[in-house]
Amino acid sequence: MSAPPLAVRRGARPGGQDELAVWPGSAALLAEGDLAVGGVPLGELAGRFGTPVYVLDEHEVRARCRAYRAAFPEADVVYAAKAFLCRAMARWVHEEGLGLDVCSAGELELAVAAGVPGERLVLHGNAKSPADLEAALRLRAGRIVIDGPSEIARLAAAVGRGGRQRVLVRVVPGIEAGAHPKVRTGAEGQKFGLSLSDGSALHAVARVLDQPQLELAGVHCHLGSQITDVRPYLAAVRRLVGLMARVRDAYGVTLPELDLGGGHGIAYRPGEPALDLGLLASRVRAELTGSCAAAGLPVPRLTLEPGRAVAGPAGVAVYRVLAVKRNGGGPVFVAVDGGMSDNPRPALYGVAYAPRLVGRRTSAPYGAATVVGRHCEAGDVLAEDVELPTDVRAGDLLAVPVAGAYHLSMASAYNLVGRPPVVAVRDGHARTLVRRETLADYRRRDLG
Repeated sequence: MSAPPLAVRRGARPGGQDELAVWPGSAALLAEGDLAVGGVPLGELAGRFGTPVYVLDEHEVRARCRAYRAAFPEADVVYAAKAFLCRAMARWVHEEGLGLDVCSAGELELAVAAGVPGERLVLHGNAKSPADLEAALRLRAGRIVIDGPSEIARLAAAVGRGGRQRVLVRVVPGIEAGAHPKVRTGAEGQKFGLSLSDGSALHAVARVLDQPQLELAGVHCHLGSQITDVRPYLAAVRRLVGLMARVRDAYGVTLPELDLGGGHGIAYRPGEPALDLGLLASRVRAELTGSCAAAGLPVPRLTLEPGRAVAGPAGVAVYRVLAVKRNGGGPVFVAVDGGMSDNPRPALYGVAYAPRLVGRRTSAPYGAATVVGRHCEAGDVLAEDVELPTDVRAGDLLAVPVAGAYHLSMASAYNLVGRPPVVAVRDGHARTLVRRETLADYRRRDLG
């Protein structure tokens, strides 16, 4: 059975009883020094599918979806597809009762191709292209999130006379939350949404209400990413309910929906905090009920958009060591066959991971090492100053947990090394979900 999603977990250095705290719930140590996920040894997966390879535990994904449905039975839960999307992932979350939050025509098309009904899709984004809007209307997306004033007339015109599209207005509630300045989206002064404090949000609501082609379903916000404290969400509920009360007072309209976005934080290393899902559910429910009662409003239908919290802990990245440099007195560099082309997050946000040796047994002591990638950048560092066996050598396998979100979805073609495949594991079986990118793919794209 999978470990409880989004609970704070404590761990120790390799060898301690909690060393698998941030791994998928199916992770199991094997006698020969390997580690199995979904009943399949990681060494076996590396030999069969090559490295680097992403391993995705289907049961862990489904368990995390079910945890959200159980915590918020009265709400709509939509998976934030930007974290990671392929057809299998879309099917899994849809089968577990979640919708999908998408941000491009590509994500829309793939979700529908996987069998997700259009009405279960929410399209957002600060700069939607005409192709994005056309796809959303053609595929009958259930909600389109208005992110700026120019979108209102553009969307109304695209809907056309006699049509009708349900929309949400994205509000900037003026709340600073998130693990890094680059992922804080609820505060003033960034590119998303319409400000609550300067009246832009209320003005946009008025404009939407004037468009017969648009049906205003409610308001939306997204505070940021890697939030581990429930208090920012409670503040957002209070401020958005306040806006809904002003909409009622000014225009006589009671909005039926409130979308709180996602950004729910997870632990990347043992001992790190994570957002407590049960606490979030109870506190948000109480705050929403109380704020609506104080404002004389009926409680709106709540929507949440978890992405990383569903996909992240279900994924593992497996690399092969290409070289080890022990510069006398300096850092020990362990270079692997991937890097910032398959995981740019350490370079972008300074995120810290906890790789471990898999595939062989060792009795060597542990020492500090820095795991680096193969790319031509000094910043191509996957994990800095981590504990690895001192006998780590070329040919070894390193596995990195919590690799299911914002890895392949942000991967690039840097140095043309090819993006890794995604392999699903379940009950001792493995299958390819996304194949490895090859040199032949690059040749076909380059028309020269």
